Amino acid sequence: MAETLDEVMTHDPRTVELDDTVQDAARHMRDGDVGALVVTDRGSVAGVVTDRDIVVRAIADGRRPGDARVRDVCTASAVTATPTQSLEEAARLMREHGIRRIPVVQDGRPVGIVALGDLARRLDPHSALADISEQPPQN
Repeated sequence: MAETLDEVMTHDPRTVELDDTVQDAARHMRDGDVGALVVTDRGSVAGVVTDRDIVVRAIADGRRPGDARVRDVCTASAVTATPTQSLEEAARLMREHGIRRIPVVQDGRPVGIVALGDLARRLDPHSALADISEQPPQN
Protein backbone atom coordinates (compact mmCIF):
# COMPACT_ATOMS: atom_id res chain seq x y z
CA MET A 1 0.00 0.00 0.00
CA ALA A 2 1.33 3.44 -0.94
CA GLU A 3 2.33 5.83 1.79
CA THR A 4 0.09 8.81 2.36
CA LEU A 5 0.88 12.42 3.12
CA ASP A 6 -0.38 11.91 6.65
CA GLU A 7 2.68 9.73 7.25
CA VAL A 8 5.26 12.31 6.15
CA MET A 9 3.73 15.77 6.51
CA THR A 10 4.40 18.17 9.31
CA HIS A 11 1.22 18.03 11.39
CA ASP A 12 -0.40 21.14 12.88
CA PRO A 13 1.51 23.61 10.74
CA ARG A 14 2.20 27.11 11.94
CA THR A 15 -0.16 29.58 10.32
CA VAL A 16 -0.54 33.31 9.79
CA GLU A 17 -3.49 35.30 8.53
CA LEU A 18 -3.42 37.33 5.32
CA ASP A 19 -3.55 40.61 7.25
CA ASP A 20 -0.77 39.73 9.72
CA THR A 21 2.41 41.72 9.27
CA VAL A 22 5.49 40.31 7.63
CA GLN A 23 7.24 40.87 10.96
CA ASP A 24 4.64 38.65 12.67
CA ALA A 25 5.29 35.96 10.05
CA ALA A 26 9.05 36.19 10.56
CA ARG A 27 8.62 35.82 14.32
CA HIS A 28 6.41 32.74 13.84
CA MET A 29 9.11 31.24 11.63
CA ARG A 30 11.83 32.00 14.15
CA ASP A 31 9.84 30.71 17.11
CA GLY A 32 8.84 27.52 15.29
CA ASP A 33 12.22 27.03 13.60
CA VAL A 34 10.46 26.73 10.22
CA GLY A 35 10.98 28.33 6.83
CA ALA A 36 7.36 28.33 5.68
CA LEU A 37 3.94 29.08 7.12
CA VAL A 38 0.47 28.25 5.86
CA VAL A 39 -1.42 31.48 5.19
CA THR A 40 -5.07 31.46 6.18
CA ASP A 41 -8.05 33.68 5.60
CA ARG A 42 -10.45 33.22 8.51
CA GLY A 43 -9.19 29.66 8.97
CA SER A 44 -9.20 28.54 5.32
CA VAL A 45 -5.97 28.06 3.40
CA ALA A 46 -5.09 31.09 1.28
CA GLY A 47 -1.46 30.33 0.44
CA VAL A 48 2.05 29.83 1.75
CA VAL A 49 4.65 32.36 2.87
CA THR A 50 8.32 31.43 3.05
CA ASP A 51 11.40 33.07 4.50
CA ARG A 52 12.47 33.66 0.90
CA ASP A 53 9.17 35.46 0.15
CA ILE A 54 9.85 37.79 3.06
CA VAL A 55 13.35 38.59 1.86
CA VAL A 56 12.66 38.87 -1.87
CA ARG A 57 9.17 40.40 -1.88
CA ALA A 58 9.36 42.60 1.20
CA ILE A 59 12.84 43.43 2.46
CA ALA A 60 14.51 43.70 -0.96
CA ASP A 61 11.67 45.94 -2.15
CA GLY A 62 12.17 48.28 0.80
CA ARG A 63 8.95 47.39 2.59
CA ARG A 64 8.95 47.79 6.35
CA PRO A 65 8.29 44.39 7.98
CA GLY A 66 6.06 45.97 10.63
CA ASP A 67 3.88 47.60 7.98
CA ALA A 68 3.90 45.11 5.07
CA ARG A 69 1.15 42.49 5.13
CA VAL A 70 1.52 38.78 4.50
CA ARG A 71 -1.05 39.09 1.67
CA ASP A 72 1.45 41.28 -0.20
CA VAL A 73 4.33 38.78 -0.14
CA CYS A 74 2.82 35.30 0.09
CA THR A 75 2.29 32.86 -2.74
CA ALA A 76 -1.45 32.51 -3.16
CA SER A 77 -2.03 28.80 -3.38
CA ALA A 78 -4.95 27.01 -4.88
CA VAL A 79 -2.86 23.84 -4.75
CA THR A 80 -3.63 21.80 -1.68
CA ALA A 81 -3.68 18.11 -0.86
CA THR A 82 -5.46 15.84 1.59
CA PRO A 83 -3.85 13.62 4.22
CA THR A 84 -4.90 10.49 2.33
CA GLN A 85 -3.23 11.44 -0.97
CA SER A 86 -0.16 9.48 -1.99
CA LEU A 87 3.37 10.82 -1.95
CA GLU A 88 3.54 10.26 -5.69
CA GLU A 89 0.45 12.42 -6.23
CA ALA A 90 1.97 15.21 -4.12
CA ALA A 91 5.24 14.97 -6.09
CA ARG A 92 3.25 15.21 -9.33
CA LEU A 93 1.43 18.33 -8.07
CA MET A 94 4.72 19.96 -7.07
CA ARG A 95 6.23 19.20 -10.46
CA GLU A 96 3.19 20.43 -12.42
CA HIS A 97 2.87 23.67 -10.46
CA GLY A 98 6.54 24.37 -9.82
CA ILE A 99 6.11 24.51 -6.04
CA ARG A 100 8.09 23.10 -3.13
CA ARG A 101 5.44 22.99 -0.40
CA ILE A 102 1.80 22.00 -0.32
CA PRO A 103 -0.65 22.76 2.49
CA VAL A 104 -2.54 19.64 3.54
CA VAL A 105 -6.21 20.30 4.19
CA GLN A 106 -9.01 18.35 5.80
CA ASP A 107 -12.57 19.62 6.15
CA GLY A 108 -11.43 23.00 4.81
CA ARG A 109 -8.79 23.52 7.51
CA PRO A 110 -4.99 23.20 7.35
CA VAL A 111 -3.84 20.04 9.14
CA GLY A 112 -0.32 19.83 7.76
CA ILE A 113 2.25 20.93 5.24
CA VAL A 114 4.44 18.74 3.08
CA ALA A 115 7.72 19.89 1.58
CA LEU A 116 9.72 18.59 -1.33
CA GLY A 117 12.38 17.37 1.11
CA ASP A 118 9.77 15.30 2.99
CA LEU A 119 8.92 13.50 -0.24
CA ALA A 120 12.56 13.06 -1.27
CA ARG A 121 13.41 11.36 2.02
CA ARG A 122 10.73 8.73 1.36
CA LEU A 123 10.63 8.41 -2.43
CA ASP A 124 14.37 8.73 -3.16
CA PRO A 125 16.22 8.29 0.15
CA HIS A 126 19.67 8.15 -1.45
CA SER A 127 19.28 11.41 -3.39
CA ALA A 128 21.25 14.54 -2.61
CA LEU A 129 17.99 16.33 -1.71
CA ALA A 130 17.11 13.61 0.80
CA ASP A 131 20.59 13.86 2.34
CA ILE A 132 20.35 17.63 2.62
CA SER A 133 16.83 17.42 4.05
CA GLU A 134 18.03 15.07 6.78
CA GLN A 135 20.56 17.61 8.08
CA PRO A 136 19.59 19.75 11.05
CA PRO A 137 19.20 23.47 10.30
CA GLN A 138 22.31 25.57 10.73
CA ASN A 139 21.89 28.58 12.96
